[in-house]
Amino acid sequence: MMYFSRLKTTVILAVCLLGLLLGLPNLFSAPAPWLPWRTVHLGLDLRGGSYLLLEVDMKAVVKERLDNLADGIRQALREKQIFYQSLDEQQDQDRVVLRLRDATKTDAAAAALRSLISIDPNNGQADLSIDSNPNGTITLALSQAALAQRATGAVDQSIEIVRRRIDETGVVDPQITRQGQSRIVVQLPGISDPDRIKQLIGKTAHMTFRLVDETANPMSGGPPPPGDDYLPMQDNPAVKIAVRKRIDVDGADLTDARAGTSPETGEWVVNFTFNSVGARRFADVSRANVNHRFAIVLDDKVISAPVIREAITGGRGQISGSFTAQSANDLAVLLRAGALPAPLTTVEERSVGPELGADSIRAGAISLVAGFMFVIAFMGIFYGLFGWFANLALLVNLVLMLGVMSLLQATLTLPGMAGILLTLGMAVDANILINERIREEQKLGRPPLQALEHGFKRAYSTIFDSNATAFLAHVMLFVFGSGPVRGFAVTITVGIATSLFTSWMLTRLMVSRWYVANRPKLLPV
Repeated sequence: MMYFSRLKTTVILAVCLLGLLLGLPNLFSAPAPWLPWRTVHLGLDLRGGSYLLLEVDMKAVVKERLDNLADGIRQALREKQIFYQSLDEQQDQDRVVLRLRDATKTDAAAAALRSLISIDPNNGQADLSIDSNPNGTITLALSQAALAQRATGAVDQSIEIVRRRIDETGVVDPQITRQGQSRIVVQLPGISDPDRIKQLIGKTAHMTFRLVDETANPMSGGPPPPGDDYLPMQDNPAVKIAVRKRIDVDGADLTDARAGTSPETGEWVVNFTFNSVGARRFADVSRANVNHRFAIVLDDKVISAPVIREAITGGRGQISGSFTAQSANDLAVLLRAGALPAPLTTVEERSVGPELGADSIRAGAISLVAGFMFVIAFMGIFYGLFGWFANLALLVNLVLMLGVMSLLQATLTLPGMAGILLTLGMAVDANILINERIREEQKLGRPPLQALEHGFKRAYSTIFDSNATAFLAHVMLFVFGSGPVRGFAVTITVGIATSLFTSWMLTRLMVSRWYVANRPKLLPV
């Protein structure tokens, strides 16, 4: 228990040194831009900035789906020369009711409308149901599961669009997270004007579909041929593609894109859907350009340039290639990121000035220093030399916490600073348990070495159990919490891990080395 090999000692000291090196970037600016200079970021309450709570209009999501369904109904019936008397969108019941002029064509109309049904490749469920009546009434009801999936996708898509738009401005460390079922939290440290945020979010991102000029060579170094543009790839700006200036299909006509697997090959693909206008344009272009590349361009950057394998009619298509599950989902999100799927309404907005943030930092620093000094004084007075060993381990614990949080590039908030102070108390608890156990063993008349052995051994189970339960509790707090609550949970979980290391490994190493050097007959505890 008290024996430490040279290798074990080296590993413990190396971990402490590594924590110090990881924490140093917080004190100095990066000497070179290519260095991985990871630091702890300050949250909105410490640095100041803007906070905006947005809500996605779910009614608009349903209305858009019903509008697209109504357009599809008109096109399907027009192709079959079937005329209707009325077409009623009932948004409160998530359905479209169709009344035909000729009731004898009800079965033919229902058969034509079945082409509008989409099957989810993941669960095999249809996104709508068709119910026909002999009197010429046909009801197309949207599936609640499909609507829920569409609502979730709308929020995810809005978050992606907001993040992309804010990243364009060069804002450092934006925090964009989901809250609840339909809300988005946007925090921009360093920006104190909420109106500026709303302007950024309201900016339109333009998506287009253009043919690739396969005869041009962007690497030649010369200007692009007439009618072409050399546009960079989004994931690799150094690679450029020759894209026609003429916009063949506008991204405004894209209604949906989902990742799935091909039934024939099992490979990952991206399925996309256009409205009636986009479907007609896309069919014409794809029919005339089979086996040619078609570029998907967003804000003058090429997201992807897949090959058209076959003419794409009916408003639905499939992009295939060497996709993984992640890359297929990423491409699907990017395809949907051309425009917000539904309006965003501002539920709450507020600003935190930099002066208030500086006051919070000052108050937090004072509380940390005061708490640390009280802890050091308590341990030194009540436990003597072993208390000072614990104080040194406590200092190393703070350094390791800073190092780990810098490595994770965690965001430090005011609750996070409270978490650091709470971690100091938890770390001291472990050392108090150890020292009290050693005292008890010495009072029972055990020799110093046996008292140390039994003290550390018997305190271990209590320390581990208490820290393990606290660790699991704060992991759950991180998983189910949001905002400052998650920052507090991160600080505590990191602190529990580092305090276990310092109290159980580092303190024991210092006590062991002291005992080997002095061989005392009585322990100064």
